[in-house]
Amino acid sequence: MPSAVHEQDIEDLFIQKLRDLKYTDRPDIHDRASLEANFREKFEALNRVRLTDAEFARLLEEIVTPDVFTAAKTLRQINAFTRDDGTPLNYTLVNIKDWCKNTFEVVNQLRINTDYSHHRYDILLLINGVPCVQIELKTLGIHPRRAMEQIVDYKNDPGNGYTKTLLCFLQLFIVSNRDSTYYFANNNARHFSFNQDERFLPIYQFADEANKKITHLDDFAATFLVKCTLGHTISRYMVLIQSEQKLLMMRPYQVYAVKHLVTCIQQDSGNGFIWHTTGSGKTLTSFKAATLLKDNPDLAKCLFVVDRKDLDRQTREEFNRFQEGCVEENTNTAALVRRLLSEDYADKVIVTTIQKLGLALDETSKRNQQRKKNDQPTYKEMLAPLRDQRIAFIFDECHRSQFGENHRAIKEFFPRAQLFGFTGTPIFEENAAQQKIEDTQASMKTTEDLFQKRLHAYTITHAIEDGNVLRFHVDYYTPGTPTSPSAGSSSEPTRTSALPGSALPALAKRAVIEAILQKHDTATGGRRFNALLATSSINDAIEYHALFATLQAEKQKADPDYKPLNIACVFSPPAEGDPDVKQIQEDLPQEQADNEVEPDQKKDALKAILADYNTRYGTNHRISEFDLYYQDVQKRIKDQQWPNSDYPAAQKIDVTIVVDMLLTGFDSKYLNTLYVDKNLKHHGLIQAFSRTNRVLNATKPYGNILDFRQQQDAVDAAIALFSGEKTGQQAREIWLVDKAPVVIEKLAAAVQKLDAFMKSQGLDCAPSSVANLKGDAAKTVFIERFKEVQRLKTQLDQYTDLTEENKAAIEQVLPDESLRGFKGQYLETAKKLKEQQGKTTGGKADADDPVAQIDFEFVLFASAVIDYDYIMGLIARFAGQTTGKVKMSRDELVALIRGQSNLMDQSDDIVAYIDSLKEVKGLGEDAIRDGYTRFKAEKDAAELAAIAQKHALAPAALQTFVDGILTRMIFDGEHLSDLMAPLDLGWKARTQAELALMADLLPLLTKRAGGRDISGLSAYEQ
Repeated sequence: MPSAVHEQDIEDLFIQKLRDLKYTDRPDIHDRASLEANFREKFEALNRVRLTDAEFARLLEEIVTPDVFTAAKTLRQINAFTRDDGTPLNYTLVNIKDWCKNTFEVVNQLRINTDYSHHRYDILLLINGVPCVQIELKTLGIHPRRAMEQIVDYKNDPGNGYTKTLLCFLQLFIVSNRDSTYYFANNNARHFSFNQDERFLPIYQFADEANKKITHLDDFAATFLVKCTLGHTISRYMVLIQSEQKLLMMRPYQVYAVKHLVTCIQQDSGNGFIWHTTGSGKTLTSFKAATLLKDNPDLAKCLFVVDRKDLDRQTREEFNRFQEGCVEENTNTAALVRRLLSEDYADKVIVTTIQKLGLALDETSKRNQQRKKNDQPTYKEMLAPLRDQRIAFIFDECHRSQFGENHRAIKEFFPRAQLFGFTGTPIFEENAAQQKIEDTQASMKTTEDLFQKRLHAYTITHAIEDGNVLRFHVDYYTPGTPTSPSAGSSSEPTRTSALPGSALPALAKRAVIEAILQKHDTATGGRRFNALLATSSINDAIEYHALFATLQAEKQKADPDYKPLNIACVFSPPAEGDPDVKQIQEDLPQEQADNEVEPDQKKDALKAILADYNTRYGTNHRISEFDLYYQDVQKRIKDQQWPNSDYPAAQKIDVTIVVDMLLTGFDSKYLNTLYVDKNLKHHGLIQAFSRTNRVLNATKPYGNILDFRQQQDAVDAAIALFSGEKTGQQAREIWLVDKAPVVIEKLAAAVQKLDAFMKSQGLDCAPSSVANLKGDAAKTVFIERFKEVQRLKTQLDQYTDLTEENKAAIEQVLPDESLRGFKGQYLETAKKLKEQQGKTTGGKADADDPVAQIDFEFVLFASAVIDYDYIMGLIARFAGQTTGKVKMSRDELVALIRGQSNLMDQSDDIVAYIDSLKEVKGLGEDAIRDGYTRFKAEKDAAELAAIAQKHALAPAALQTFVDGILTRMIFDGEHLSDLMAPLDLGWKARTQAELALMADLLPLLTKRAGGRDISGLSAYEQ
């Protein structure tokens, strides 16, 4: 593609590319009427029908919907319509049997005017006349994220084209500035927004099979937008999640894996396995494979096989989340056998555990023996008709128990079966634990031995490079000794007489807890996140639980202000014949072995742990219903996602002590730390570490590991083994964050860049100088420079192995006082520029406008600790200080408040309130809160009264008008006309008066909306 600077050039060249791909260019379609006329023509041809004008109008009325999910279903299914004469018409909008046979057209610069919206759309791709893809282009130098924000803004306008016209059928959005191209699914508002907590809606970059990104618009079109490929993407590789009414795109690697698996079955070419790293969405991939196989007439059944009761439940829930009711619960082996023999289409895909399947095929099992005694055919005999049929078995987490007798029984009983495995951590020769015997030659059992060939790989190295999972920071810590002097993830730790990997004595356990209590707030970003403590045995877990109680009681006695961590502990009880517990323990080898020694003591200890848990959380769990307790623990760990104002910290869990449980298969974005007092290696180590590295946003830069057993060699070996094509050294550089001294050097360089820029503007590098920056270009540079400083500081803030020298170096590079000041200036400047950015006419940003290019990251400046409640307590302490014992000055308090993005909209009011307290001393926290509420109400009323007086309006009427907007979050133009009516102005004068009033009301409404959008207000954002 030739050099293209202007958006129009990029658009023209792109349309030519689509013509080359055999899309039909339709320059005649430029408005709503021509779009609908073309759709009618295509609809009538596809369905072999001629509609009257009245019928077509009624059809449009029936199919056009503001609900994206309903529209997506209508697009993919056969629908019913009653004609004017009462005859039924079953129709489809597109050729759903063969999407490749649809017509594919391209429309550009379509304008649609609806009741409240006047929008222009760069490029639309029509499939059989239905607009299915929107492409928004930006000029080089402007990040495509601006186009994403523009689409979100368009969709938030009341009565917009997405809700009132055929544009409701859009499935995909593509945004590009030619060099960078992204795509994402359309969705209803609750799944379709940019916000500071989640960063932005799920977006994707296309990639080839080797995971090489395809970002240039020309290359993207040549691969992703080929007509058949696009048809398959929409029809096969988007998933409609019924339970959440949500559209989900499959990532490129998921699509390639499904294609390989389906092809392997179509060609009947043996078995295979898919290596997709933990956290990459294996369940979605396997679900999509299973649903595509459901329509294969050569296949009798598709069994999705898991190996544990909780995974069985979790997988079934996931499958039913993707498609409601698609998988039933198999409560027992008899139900499984019934469904296997059923010819009902609904029973073609079955989720079951390998244990249930094994019991059905085991002639010696209790159930089969009982059936023989009752002169009934055994389950194995009943399943005989399936022996010669083609059945696909998909094994989830196939690195687990597929190496046992059950697996062999399945292969022997179903000779025509094809077996497929999904794993995040394959078994290689290096990490194999079992042997197989072939003739007299012994070799290790590997994933490849069982499943023949690897169909597709997406390793943790790929996922980290893509930003789909996080890197790791590993602190090799020896209790009772200083932390590593080089303080980094791959540094050589300080050694003591304790050997790497050796168990810790009781005294050392106390030191481990002291280290955790000292480091936890740092590791978890001030308890924004939570942690697991992995122990080597049930006895160790019991001991740790008791020690935590003892040590935290001591800390509270010494320091009444200390807030203890909420500690939970979970390990399986002795099975004692309970089949559910036995099933749970089949993948918990350490717990299973531990429970065979002194089981009564283990049981008593677990009862005491449950009693402590019940007291803490007001629950009523019993050991006889252990599974309910286990589920409750998992839920409370995930409840960390809610702010303390919505869900009290007392109801959450800070640290969960485990042995084997939760170290595989458990996911929570808000778990970021793993404390390790347990020997880990190979796939077990990767699985455990991967509990911490789910992506959230910039406040979670990496997964934190504190290893108390000096297992650096094991970490390096696991990285080398599971790195895919990379060398061990390359993988370490990708997997592990930089050592602290390296990040401190980067911080120093970032501060130096900021310093050089400020001096280039003739200013000192000080917070007070930022207000004197002239022009948007200079302010934009400051935003970018300081954002990088804050990002590096956020990363260092969660390092658990900083030495005193490291801390001194950071303070020297960037003193705390300067940091707080700069954060406040950043937020004030960014807020003004963000407002200006939102006023860009029609969302069409100019590459020469520096503000258009800024990507604000307010989440970097939001504290989990410093919230409204914390600040009220701080103000109470500030107001209660005596002159001789000042702990915090007014300037320090103000800088702290102004540096928090979560207080950005309230900071002016809070600071004004602090200044009003100068003469007030000794108020308690409740009085401070009540005082602020009164102060705020009086200030708000005075602010509105001043606007009312300025515009000659009755204050009460203006108050009612504003309250109505903020209650409904909708701006209604008719209510504005009613408000202005008493002024009795002519239309021209009234229009000017309305604009003048709204200019004053707009910042007030935006501020009081607290970051939420007010529909219809954008018309006044000029």
